[in-house]
Amino acid sequence: MSRVPQSAGQRGSLKWIQRAVNEHRDVLDAPLLAALGARHIHWRSPLAYDDFAEYRDGDFLKRLGLERLTAALKAFWPDRGPQWDALALSDGGDVLLIEAKAHIDELCSPPSAASEASRARIDAALAQTAGALDAAPRTAWAETFYQLASRLAHLHFLRANGVPAWLVLVNFVGDADMGGPANAGEWEAAYRIVHHVMGLGARHKLARHVIHLYPDVRTLA
Repeated sequence: MSRVPQSAGQRGSLKWIQRAVNEHRDVLDAPLLAALGARHIHWRSPLAYDDFAEYRDGDFLKRLGLERLTAALKAFWPDRGPQWDALALSDGGDVLLIEAKAHIDELCSPPSAASEASRARIDAALAQTAGALDAAPRTAWAETFYQLASRLAHLHFLRANGVPAWLVLVNFVGDADMGGPANAGEWEAAYRIVHHVMGLGARHKLARHVIHLYPDVRTLA
């Protein structure tokens, strides 16, 4: 299933991204509009009237008006690809893929549990992406930081197909319940370590298409 309905989030990044998109859009819109030079953000998920659904595979493309790339995505990545925490479009045509986190442990993720055949396609896509970014396809791409690696791979896929896509990493601060970072600096330090282990330079070829946001959960409570 590539449309995944969600319950109203009770804690962590699920709770905060749902609140930000549905109740406090200015918290995300203001920094995004400034970064993109746009005037309006059209949120496509997770929307309360749409069961807070999250999307993946062909349905995430459809949600963004990119159905023409369905076959190409199937060739690049097997089914059950990244399930996006949020999706949006700007009035300028920018495509925004959002990944949200509330604590640093979420940066570490287990490898894919895909079948052997699907895993081979995933490994090939990750190797292609790493090569495009001048990074060795280290074990960390497919193992320790698989989630971030798979998101970068999809950003690479869209950009390679002429889509003005952006990966937006929403790093919530101040979530004491989850033991999350108290400020943006803690997130930035964590990402520097992740990038080093993944062999990514600070100015890798997709870096300018990755936006980091640091909303304080106290503005969403």
